[in-house]
Amino acid sequence: MMKKLGAIDWIAYVLAIVGGLNWGLVGAFNFNLVAAIFGEMSALSRIIYVLVGLSAIYLIYTATKLGRHDVHHEPHIRSMH
Repeated sequence: MMKKLGAIDWIAYVLAIVGGLNWGLVGAFNFNLVAAIFGEMSALSRIIYVLVGLSAIYLIYTATKLGRHDVHHEPHIRSMH
């Protein structure tokens, strides 16, 4: 059974996607969208970078928690065919 995503989960996913797309733009085109919108290392840019990092940590935590709950530990039975 899959757990329904809450508001915190959605925020974490959106921020992680924003961060991933921003890093893709930096790598491919040397263009930092966050810096272009909010200013190069402005207080707001730094807050966004911190929130993206916290989102990644949260998603790592939830992924490991899901991994432990979703794995079915059934005995493996070898077929003798």
